[in-house]
Amino acid sequence: MAKPAVVLLSGGLDSATTLALALEEGFEPHALSFDYGQRHGVELEAARRVAESLGVKVHRIAKIDNHLFAGSALTDDVDVPKSRTDLEISRGIPITYVPARNTIFLAHALAYAESIGAFDIFIGVNALDYSGYPDCRPEFIRAFEQMANLGTKSANFKIHTPLIDMTKAQIIHRAAELHVDLALTHSCYDPTPDGRACGQCDSCQIRRKGFREAAVEDPIRYAK
Repeated sequence: MAKPAVVLLSGGLDSATTLALALEEGFEPHALSFDYGQRHGVELEAARRVAESLGVKVHRIAKIDNHLFAGSALTDDVDVPKSRTDLEISRGIPITYVPARNTIFLAHALAYAESIGAFDIFIGVNALDYSGYPDCRPEFIRAFEQMANLGTKSANFKIHTPLIDMTKAQIIHRAAELHVDLALTHSCYDPTPDGRACGQCDSCQIRRKGFREAAVEDPIRYAK
């Protein structure tokens, strides 16, 4: 019988690939997404599509009060940065950083895992092709895992980060090997009203750069 695992699923290509990897490793994934008032709420529909396409039986969407996440361009009335250079993207922590987001998401995943008797949690964080978020670093994941095993009854949890040291191009190739339909995913921070990716925010630029380096055509639609 397959072991249960909780997989954080945002609807982006990284989390979709992570979900497919959990399946490949023989786990029975319980996908967990979050509605936290994000301006790119269309990602939740993408998460539903991805979960369904990969045959996931359980997909839950947890609602979090967006007033907890002040000061981010993803939750407040703040402009999302556009058309930044690679150098600008690689420097500092951008305004799209959501305070303690992965800490909160992993805490929910931990509680969910313990309640269903799962000891494995998957998250698609990446320390190479990312926007400088401190809660994507390996040392953060190690610290959270240690905390999880100090603060729970089960005390035997493993946080899996299969993409942590992969480039975006490598992730795209791995997704292809796993037959992940990346046309179903959504990465944009500031989509148009009809759901198209803006093509200019940091997330879009990192995604497009990854597809270029992978020499693979990106299957999603861009406004620009």
